[in-house]
Amino acid sequence: MSNKPSIQVFRPTFRVEECLDEIRQCLEMGWSGMGFKTVELEKAWCEYTGLSHSHFLGSATAGLHLAIKILAKKHGWQEGDEVITSPLTFVSTNHAIMYERFSPVFADIDEHLCLDPESIESRITPRTKAVMFVGLGGNTGRLKEVQELCQRRGLSLILDAAHMAGTRLDGEHVGKQAEVSVFSFQAVKNLPTADSGMICFASEEDDQAVRKWTWLGINKDTFARTVVQGSYKWYYDVEEVGFKYHGNSIMASLGLVGLKYLDRDNAYRRQMATWYKELLSDREDVQFIPMGPGCETSQHLFQLLINNRDEVVSQLASNGIHPGVHYRDNTEYDMYAYGNGTCPNATKVSASTISLPLHMGLTRSDVETVAKTLSSILDMHCASQRAICA
Repeated sequence: MSNKPSIQVFRPTFRVEECLDEIRQCLEMGWSGMGFKTVELEKAWCEYTGLSHSHFLGSATAGLHLAIKILAKKHGWQEGDEVITSPLTFVSTNHAIMYERFSPVFADIDEHLCLDPESIESRITPRTKAVMFVGLGGNTGRLKEVQELCQRRGLSLILDAAHMAGTRLDGEHVGKQAEVSVFSFQAVKNLPTADSGMICFASEEDDQAVRKWTWLGINKDTFARTVVQGSYKWYYDVEEVGFKYHGNSIMASLGLVGLKYLDRDNAYRRQMATWYKELLSDREDVQFIPMGPGCETSQHLFQLLINNRDEVVSQLASNGIHPGVHYRDNTEYDMYAYGNGTCPNATKVSASTISLPLHMGLTRSDVETVAKTLSSILDMHCASQRAICA
């Protein structure tokens, strides 16, 4: 049996007894679906972030889809209109644009691995309606510049904040920069449930609209009909061909517990990132990703750029260390291949980025093990390269 460590890139931490206490309330009340705890979490999220509106969903992907749908209906977008987006993201970002038959147009990334404002501006056409900004790993990049660009050019700004639970920009939680922001509470995110998310519109009208769209277009949800006084609780109208995208109280219970610890957990994630930087700072063959100006990151990821990435990942795995890759350039996928070659920075980063293990179960000793093993592997590659050159 191997004595090598087994260190995963992600592993969620749940405060089990507190979570069970929250869930027990749902079971004892007999209410595990939408309402009760989902309402409580929406209120808590608004208080935590300072955002005006929050609606709890079954997933962040559902939120991205509805962000596109509701803004399109509000602003009168037409099929084939364009949304400028990042090629370095999970595919749900760009699938959400395709769901509504709009065209993802890929702009390149900058040194923060977020959309480059200059590249965005160069991609704007008369059919451009919005920008989808991805806060990769919790980084805000040059979000304020993108916000100003969108305001100047009359474009909607959608913030894919899947990695940004707890990220602050100039001291305020992110989200106010955009017309709509979508956060993920999926199983390995900083605020983990099994799967869920939160959509936060700036507009009260849009917040009311999304509540109908997430419940099949029905204009009064089940919980509201249950708590209302008087008769006719069964009476409602159906105003849209909506979806069943709402969250449930079991997931919200997990979220309510996790939210109490989010800032503390994120601070420890940043501490681990600092340790990695200290341990690897003398290596010329490792490139760190800088945070954007004014960013206090959630530190969902700790990413490096290295050479021979695929070989290094394989050798780390053989030593019981399992990093991640976030992400493959989406233009390398068949369905987005029309953008191949248009974003050279993203293509280069896609071939060299690696996400080192980063979760609440890691100790300083674990971080040292990862850094030492990575350094040894990189040293072997350097020695091998020198031998070839000689």
